[in-house]
Amino acid sequence: MAWRVVVDQALCQGHGVCEAEAPEVFVVAKANTVEVLTPLPEDQLRRAVELAVKYCPTHALSIIEIEATATTGTNEG
Repeated sequence: MAWRVVVDQALCQGHGVCEAEAPEVFVVAKANTVEVLTPLPEDQLRRAVELAVKYCPTHALSIIEIEATATTGTNEG
């Protein structure tokens, strides 16, 4: 199952904990807002992102599970 990283910019205060935990995924911009560098990270980054979510002081981060949709065959109405 794929997963995606989401930042609630209304909650984010730019503390940088996420960038410290997962610098491949997050960066704090000059305006003290977090940018997600990799919205759909590889599975090997999952633990680092989970720690970023856990330790975010404002709870601005979340992981969303994405169901893989496969298209098979054709639709011949």
